[in-house]
Amino acid sequence: MSSSPHRYFILNKPYNMVSQFVSSHTVNLLGDLDFKFPEGIHAIGRLDNLSEGLLILTTNKKITSLLFESKRGHRRTYLVLVNHAVTEERLQLLRDGVSFRIRGGDYYSSNFCEAEIVTNPQIAFPSPYVMTENIQYTWLRITLTEGKFHQVRKMMAAIHHRCKRLIRVSIEDLMLSDLQPGCVREIEETDFFRLLKI
Repeated sequence: MSSSPHRYFILNKPYNMVSQFVSSHTVNLLGDLDFKFPEGIHAIGRLDNLSEGLLILTTNKKITSLLFESKRGHRRTYLVLVNHAVTEERLQLLRDGVSFRIRGGDYYSSNFCEAEIVTNPQIAFPSPYVMTENIQYTWLRITLTEGKFHQVRKMMAAIHHRCKRLIRVSIEDLMLSDLQPGCVREIEETDFFRLLKI
């Protein structure tokens, strides 16, 4: 690996695991994974307990501000499974921006985003959910450049669809690819910065 004092990893965060190493609650933690993380590691851009997919971990404390607090939004792409068929009209609502309640009780209107129906998402790992046979489901691919608390789930609710499964598959050019749930991959610092465009 490089001579940098910092180390960089991606994880396919499993369903039913929090993006933390320590918690006062009885929950599944990142430290429960079968991987020896270096001291000082922390997660960047957390995923909620029920969400899956690409999670960045690093010992470099500057990454949060470079990636999520900069003036330039960084693209984050999600595969989203929702109940029922999504009409083109509702898809366009997502693209144009929808209003939802945020912390503090105020309403926020999302920025323009990319949204499309995916007929074959080609996910290389099984679903943790039991699918109901008599309900139609729709997979969507959504790309945002913002990240309010539970934003994707709230956007789905705003167009009257319940989010059944949520998988972050990329941040900029850093891809989850075929990394399996619970697995970790270390990345060279130069590749990390190049792929994230920071």
